[in-house]
Amino acid sequence: MKILQVINVRWVNATAWFALNQARLLQGAGHEVLALTIPGSPVETEAKAMGLPVAVLPLNSRNPFTLLGLPFSLRRLIRRFSPDLINCHRGESFIFFGLLRRLGGTFALVRTRGDQRLPKANGFNRWLHTKAADAVTAANPALLRAFRRDLGVPKERIALIYGGVDTERFSFDATGRSRVRSEFGYTDQHRVVGLLGRFDRVKGHKEFLQAVGQLVVQGRDNVRILLIGFATATSREQVEAWASEAGVAEITAITGRREDIAACISALDLAVIPSLWSEAIARSAMEIMACERPLLASTVGVLPNLLPNRALFDPEDIAAMAGLVERGLFDTGFSQGLVASLNRRMVLLTDQEFLRRSLALFAHARSNAN
Repeated sequence: MKILQVINVRWVNATAWFALNQARLLQGAGHEVLALTIPGSPVETEAKAMGLPVAVLPLNSRNPFTLLGLPFSLRRLIRRFSPDLINCHRGESFIFFGLLRRLGGTFALVRTRGDQRLPKANGFNRWLHTKAADAVTAANPALLRAFRRDLGVPKERIALIYGGVDTERFSFDATGRSRVRSEFGYTDQHRVVGLLGRFDRVKGHKEFLQAVGQLVVQGRDNVRILLIGFATATSREQVEAWASEAGVAEITAITGRREDIAACISALDLAVIPSLWSEAIARSAMEIMACERPLLASTVGVLPNLLPNRALFDPEDIAAMAGLVERGLFDTGFSQGLVASLNRRMVLLTDQEFLRRSLALFAHARSNAN
């Protein structure tokens, strides 16, 4: 199958990761994949690094003259590549390809959505998703319900597909755990709690540091914090200031950019995802789960669908988070039970399952297109 994977995302966020990982898996399974993205974007760089063939067009341009010429550029690309299926991961490109599909395009069209925002329930959007698209992918149950309820997408044309995890790359690494713990000066007596995620207000670093600070005040002096991340929208200096304000600066370490993410995750005794919003795909949660670390999370996005209720707290509820962190670090039965529960849920989150579900939906889309 020849697949045009349309990834007009400005940076490598969760949506781009979902699309790029799917493209990598499809190519590995023997399909011919072309990634279409924005010229000069980090997504273009990442796609090439993954060994994916890449084409670029100004899909997100606001220049009216550029937009007028874009349909002609897309038609030339379609004639040249001749895809069996086009998979759009952003709404801007979906509009263009939806119109081309209804104007005689012979390709099957799939709309994949992994955005925290629910689709707008208007007439044009209903037409795009029920008449132009041959199938729809929802990356989490909330999106699935919205597509069915608000846009009227038939249940046979939509599938819930979680992003997969490469379980060969992400698995518990005992040797890596020892190395990373030694690097940051942790002993067997230390209980290390960590947060995996870029430095951005949405990720809840401030609230996490405040929650752990409550444990320190209560006398839990063997707790240590490992922040596996780096500055993006929020600076490292700001995160360090939050640690100082919470009284945990001396016990907080920041990894910066790392290649050995699985080893860093394995070094933790407990991981927390305290995000304030977003998490429509929750890549970090899946990577932590694959490394068999006990995990706590806020009740945002897809996280309640991945974790048991006993592992969840409301966003910004610092007291509830602190109580769960204490239990996760010092109640062995609780933490072992979490790992066992998460391991059972990992069956639906592997790369193999991601590929299987994607191909099943694509086959259905092609059947609908014929």
